[in-house]
Amino acid sequence: MTSAEQQHFFERMATQNASFRYRLPSKPDVGRFIDSLIRFLFPITQDCKQFVVSTADTYRELNRQLGCLLKPLEEHLPVDKDLTAERFFDRLPDTYDALLLDAQAIAAFDPAAAGVEEVIAIYPGFYAIAVYRIAHVLTGLEVPLLPRMMTEYAHGHTGIDIHPNAKIGSSFFVDHGTGVVIGETAIIGSNVKIYQGVTLGATNVAKSMASKKRHPTIEDNVIIYANATILGGRTVVGHDSVIGGNVWLTQSVEPYSLVYHTSQIEVRSLAAES
Repeated sequence: MTSAEQQHFFERMATQNASFRYRLPSKPDVGRFIDSLIRFLFPITQDCKQFVVSTADTYRELNRQLGCLLKPLEEHLPVDKDLTAERFFDRLPDTYDALLLDAQAIAAFDPAAAGVEEVIAIYPGFYAIAVYRIAHVLTGLEVPLLPRMMTEYAHGHTGIDIHPNAKIGSSFFVDHGTGVVIGETAIIGSNVKIYQGVTLGATNVAKSMASKKRHPTIEDNVIIYANATILGGRTVVGHDSVIGGNVWLTQSVEPYSLVYHTSQIEVRSLAAES
């Protein structure tokens, strides 16, 4: 580009940047905060550097980090960033208790799990749930965009996409998890188990539906097996139901339902045809 073309391009960039409504924290800082907070709650893995930092010092540092993340968004917060951070950390004990129940549910249900510590340290499903629960607290405090940055960070690491506005009950279990999608207005009860590839999505993705309930409700004690797709804001899966793999569901089912997909499988001998 010529100098004049460069200057024109820079001016276009400046005009566009000035039109953006939000300024956001950096994605690496968001990721560092998430991982530091989870390590603070569950210090199961050990840093190779072997240094010891007091719990109180770490807590203060996390508070500082959250304040830094909130600073670019401060004009859009209902209260100042310091009070928002204080309210977030006031809710941390409840978040911790909820995550313990999630980890215990996974360890109890999955025969491959050696214990709760393995679930917390290794399982991508637990990690995605942990980030969701942290981000969901911030949505309750009316923090814009930052919660979604957090869950998209987890999405990138796990392949599990949980919108921070979704409502999820206690003892939630996502097994394997790759390809799971849980939409913004989904409601999930307690003791629900979801396998890889499950979508809780919308039948209508028009922008005009943004304020409507677009995603299904899953009541307590439901199991949804791999690659099932459940769509629609009016779709309710009744409690204690089992949704089989590869099911496509756009209507409600009563409690204690078994919903399954049937297909015809043919096995032939290649040796007999040769």
